[in-house]
Amino acid sequence: MDERYAIIAAFGETTATGGRAMNRHFLSTYFGFAERRTDLRTEIGAGITTFTTLAYIIFVQPAVLSGKMFGFDSGLDFGAVMTATCLSGALATLLMGVLANYPIAQAPGMGENFFFVLTVVAEAGTLAAVRAGETTAWQVALGVVFISGVIFLILSLCRVRRVVIEAVSPSLRNGIAVGIGIFIAFIGLQNAKIVVADPGTLIGLNPRLHSLQMLVFGFVFLVTLALMTRRVRGAILWGILSGLALSLILGRTRFSGAVVAPPPSLSPTFLKFDLVHALSPHMWSFIVIFLFMDVFDTLGTLIGVSEQAGFIKDNRLPRADRALVSDAVGTVVGAAMGTSTVTSFIESITGVAYGGRTGFTSVVTAGCFLAALFFSPVVGMVTQDHALTAPALIVVGAMMIRNVRKVQWDDLTEGLPAFLVMVGIPLCYSIADGIAWGFVSYPAIKLLAGRGREVHWPLYPVAGLFLAKYLIF
Repeated sequence: MDERYAIIAAFGETTATGGRAMNRHFLSTYFGFAERRTDLRTEIGAGITTFTTLAYIIFVQPAVLSGKMFGFDSGLDFGAVMTATCLSGALATLLMGVLANYPIAQAPGMGENFFFVLTVVAEAGTLAAVRAGETTAWQVALGVVFISGVIFLILSLCRVRRVVIEAVSPSLRNGIAVGIGIFIAFIGLQNAKIVVADPGTLIGLNPRLHSLQMLVFGFVFLVTLALMTRRVRGAILWGILSGLALSLILGRTRFSGAVVAPPPSLSPTFLKFDLVHALSPHMWSFIVIFLFMDVFDTLGTLIGVSEQAGFIKDNRLPRADRALVSDAVGTVVGAAMGTSTVTSFIESITGVAYGGRTGFTSVVTAGCFLAALFFSPVVGMVTQDHALTAPALIVVGAMMIRNVRKVQWDDLTEGLPAFLVMVGIPLCYSIADGIAWGFVSYPAIKLLAGRGREVHWPLYPVAGLFLAKYLIF
C-alpha cells in the first residue's frame, strides 16, 4: 500500500474509533514501529536520552558566540543566541524525524561555533565596511553561514551528498563508526576529568581521582552498566537521573528553579545577517570551509549512527537526501535567527543505544528543545555536572567498537584507510578531519595497487577537494 494511503487509512481509523490507542496506531503506521521493532514508549525514552546528552549546547552555544567563554564581547546577544539555538535545533531535528524518519538530532555544531567566533568574526572585523560602522563583524559572519547553508541545501536537493554517502565502501563506513565510538568515549573521559591535559604527554590520567566528581561519575557508570547487563530498558537515562539525584545531595548541582517565562527574545539577532559584505572576496574562503565542515561532519555522523542502528541496506542509506536536507534547512534558518551552522549530533547514538529506531525519537528530542526555552533551569541542572552524561558517551563508544569486525583487514587497500579514519577522528578531534584521512588515502592506495576501478568515481573529486582545502585554505 502506498505510504500516503496507509497514513490516510490510519488517520481514518483514529477518527472513527477515537482514543489514545488509535493515536498510537497512527504514529506506529507513520513511523513504522513494527518494521523497526520498536514502540512508542521506547521512542519517547530514546528522544529524552538523546536530548539529555546534547542539552549542553543550549548553554555552551550562546557562551561561545557571545564571546563570554573567551572573555570578550563579540556583539551577539547571549539570550537571543540561546533562543535561536533551541528553535533551529528543534526545527532541523523535527524535519529529520518527520521527513527522513531517522533518530538523529540536529543542533548548532561544536567546532563550527569556535571557528565562527574566533576566526570568521575576527576576519570580518578587518573589512572596511565594519571599520566604518556600516555593519558589524558578527552580522557579516552570520551572512557567511547563511550563504553556506544555501549551498548545503542546493547540494542536498541535487542529491550530491547522497551520492557521496553511497560511494563510501563498507570498510570505510565501519571505520567511521569505530572512530566516532573512540572519539565520543574520549570526550566522555575528558568531560568527567578522568583524562586531563598533561605538559609532558599532552594528555594523561587525572591524579585527583578521589574527588566528588569521580564519585558521581563512578556511581552513574556502575548503575548504567548494572542496568544494561540486566537488560533494563532505558538504562542510560536511568543512570543519568540517578546521578542527578546524587549530585543534588552532594551539592555539586544546585536546584535553580523550574520555569522561565517568557524565553529570551530573538529580536537582537533575527534577520540581522549581512549578505552583501559576506559575499566579498575576502570572505569566500570561509564560505568554503563552513561547507566542508558541515558536509563531512554530517556525513560522518549519519554514516556512524546508521551503521550502528542497521539502517544501511545493500550499501545504501534510504532517504539519505531527506536526512541531509534537514541540517541544511536548519543552518539557513539558524543563521537567519542568529546562530552558527546546524549539523547532526553524534550524541544521537545514545538514543539509538536506548532503542530508538525511528524518526519519532527525533520528534521527541525536538519537543525537548522547545520545552527547554521555558524549563532552562531544569536543563541547566543536568548540564552543570558533566559527570552525569560522560558515562553514557563511554558506554556507547564501547558499543560502537564492535564494528571493527566488519572491516576487511585481509585487504590492505580496505583495512589501512579504515584504520586511518579510526585513529584520525579522535586524534584530530574532528569527525570531518578524520574522514579526510580515509577519503584521501582510500583512492590513493587503490590506485597504487592498480585497483583504481574499485573506487566509486565520487570519491576522486572528494579526495581532491580535501587536498585543496588543506593546501589552499
